[in-house]
Amino acid sequence: METTLPILSMSVAAAASAAAVLPKLKARIELSRAKHRSLAGHSKMSRRVAKLLPFYEFGENDYFSCDGAPANIAAQRKDGFFRLAALYAERYAKGRAMTKEAAEKISDLNFTESYRVPFQFSRLVREHLGTSTFVASSSGVTVTDVDGNTSYDLTGSYGVNIFGNDFYKECIEGAEKRAHALGPVLGPYHPVILENVQRLCQISGLDEVSFHMSGTEAVMQAVRLARYHTGRTHLVRFAGAYHGWWGDVQPGVGNPIPAHETYTLAEMSEKTLHVLRTRKDIACVLVNPLQGLHPNANAPGDSALVDSSRGGRFDRAAYTEWLKKLREVCDQRGIVLIFDEVFVGFRLAAGGAQDYFGVKADMVTYGKSLAGGLPVGVVCGKRELMRRFRDDRPADICFARGTFNSHPYVMTAMDEFLSRLASPNFRAVYEGLDETWNGRVQKLNGMMEDAELPVRFANFSSIWTVKYTTPSRYNWMLQYYLRAEGLALSWVGTGRLIFSLNYTDADFAEVAERFVRAAAKMKADGFWWHDGVLTNKQIKRQILKEMLSRRFRR
Repeated sequence: METTLPILSMSVAAAASAAAVLPKLKARIELSRAKHRSLAGHSKMSRRVAKLLPFYEFGENDYFSCDGAPANIAAQRKDGFFRLAALYAERYAKGRAMTKEAAEKISDLNFTESYRVPFQFSRLVREHLGTSTFVASSSGVTVTDVDGNTSYDLTGSYGVNIFGNDFYKECIEGAEKRAHALGPVLGPYHPVILENVQRLCQISGLDEVSFHMSGTEAVMQAVRLARYHTGRTHLVRFAGAYHGWWGDVQPGVGNPIPAHETYTLAEMSEKTLHVLRTRKDIACVLVNPLQGLHPNANAPGDSALVDSSRGGRFDRAAYTEWLKKLREVCDQRGIVLIFDEVFVGFRLAAGGAQDYFGVKADMVTYGKSLAGGLPVGVVCGKRELMRRFRDDRPADICFARGTFNSHPYVMTAMDEFLSRLASPNFRAVYEGLDETWNGRVQKLNGMMEDAELPVRFANFSSIWTVKYTTPSRYNWMLQYYLRAEGLALSWVGTGRLIFSLNYTDADFAEVAERFVRAAAKMKADGFWWHDGVLTNKQIKRQILKEMLSRRFRR
């Protein structure tokens, strides 16, 4: 009996420990299963992998033949490359000199100039295909650089430019006149803020508003308030989604410090919904509707265009169904659903993504276009979520402030924007919007197919991405042929094209012709040579071998 009792006690203790550990282990496994299998879904792993990747670059012998192309094709590519280089040197002389000077002092520009193409090719591109970062004027759907070159604008000012450059010029001009008497007096409000708040509450269908200086700040505050009111620690973001550059929403590559209160889960996944239903530490879910074009994939940029596997396809019905499921689970679990509309707000519909998808969020963040072209971030939310203090605990607050929040010029520019948006005549711009841009994509895809060119397009309304149908390591070159044809791109190249909604059919027809012409020239220069055998998988294996060889110096 004396021997049996200790054994029995140990058995009970072991069973109790197992009972305590097993649920945690189960939850951990379920969380892991809800992550997307790509590196975009595994933040810690992506950081480790990034630190292991060695730098290397191609020398003159293999720069134009790293895909196994024969000598005559490599020579053809080289001739095409330096023909473009001569054109760029002549066309962008002043702008290139200014860009080179600025890059020595502006760290942002130093970064973007280095990450326009895969790093193996970067040095030669920087030396010979450098472009002008400086523009002098804009008109309609075009921009003119400091050398006098006029190009069709496909940058959309990174999402700001929804209605055309002239529209925002008018907003800013009207704002300056209205705010001039007060000037940059900060702290007190300009009276126009009352109209802005009323309209924003009406548009968002929410109760209260707070103003910030950027979209990043707005998302930070929305998450902070969600944590404050739920008493929970973790936010959920989806693999590949961008919500600004602050640490909690950029837990992978690019953040020096790992995020500890962030779950990066797979979008459009039942396993993710199960995690939301079962965990007790989730304060909020962040949704960037732009991800509907490429769920669970990082923002497409030509610096990562190592093969032709870039995808993109927007299914409005499927994404709407996903958002409805999210809404239902968040309601059940008391999780705050946040729509990050900093990028897409007012581009899809006058009421934003909530209106477009027919799904209501608990909080919405806006930015970019809302202030008529000036910097701003806005949080709209339910009254109980926007409150920054507790009546019964006066020292328990959720602080957020900014010196330039509610700047008079920003507020008057916002009123100019919202006044136009409220006009019935102006709202006509949204009629048949999807049909218009879907039709344009189909037209240009047909033109590429007819010309037997390996370029295709996918779109989310007026936001496009370029895809490639032939396995190649040189797709990143297309951006330089496009610029030579007078198409202005952002630093991510062909990964994201953003059209303003004032593009006429005639404007678009000209852009389409230039796209086809650029792609045809690139093909003629041999950059889409293919031996009929090479696959995207083989390209990735070859890159892995190159990296391992460099890593271990073989």
